[in-house]
Order: sequence, then structure tokens, then C-alpha cells
Amino acid sequence: MARRSRNSNRRNSGTDTLIGQGCEVTGKLQCEANLRIEGSFNGEIESQGDITVGENAVARSNILAREVVIAGKVYGDVATTGKLTITATGQMFGDVSASSLIIMEGGALSGTSTMSQPEPVSEKSKDIHSHYLQPEVS
Repeated sequence: MARRSRNSNRRNSGTDTLIGQGCEVTGKLQCEANLRIEGSFNGEIESQGDITVGENAVARSNILAREVVIAGKVYGDVATTGKLTITATGQMFGDVSASSLIIMEGGALSGTSTMSQPEPVSEKSKDIHSHYLQPEVS
């Protein structure tokens, strides 16, 4: 039973699929696992897991995933149900749709970003913070 637990923990984090440095892949990739790109990918990527584009990687593709980290270059649109992180070495050329967007100093986004709405706030919480919506008095 302990062995089964270790395998399920491994699947929930880390890299399950790797496109290594020096590899060039073209086509449509659909997976349920986490993906790390260190080489070159041209085409569509759709993943139920997380996608990491490594520092030396180039992805010329539209990406749909749970969360995305860009440390290399991405040419195409990115849509996540979670957060998109562009690291200090990352360059994104395309449109972004994400719940959360993080661009570290040195990272670049050349395109538009759309933030999806967070979960509805309860009525009690609206009353507590409603003063933030009032105009300032001079």
C-alpha cells in the first residue's frame, strides 16, 4: 500500500512528460500529465496538468493548461485555469487568459491579458469591504 501512495504523490507533482533540449516536436499534444519543454515545440498543447517552458525552450503554440510557467519563449496564446508565471528570463508573445498573472522583473509579456473573475464574495464580506468602493473625500 505504501508503494501505491508514493506513485500517486509522484503523479501530482513534478514532471511526467519531458521534451528535452535538442528535441523539436511538431503537432498537437493532449495530455493529463505535467509537461516540461526544454527543446522546441510547434503546434497546440492542451494539458490537464501544469506546463513549464524551460529557459532555453521555444514554444510556437497555443497552450491550455492548469498552470503555466514560462522561463523561455512562447509565441502564441496561453489560457490557464490557475496562474501564469513569467520568470525573469521568460518572454511571452501572445494573449493571456488566467486567474492569476505573475511577471517577475525582467520577464516580458507582449500581448493582452484577461483575468478571470474570482469566486463570488459572500454578502457579509461585501459589507465589510464596501468602503473601498466609496469615492475619496478631498
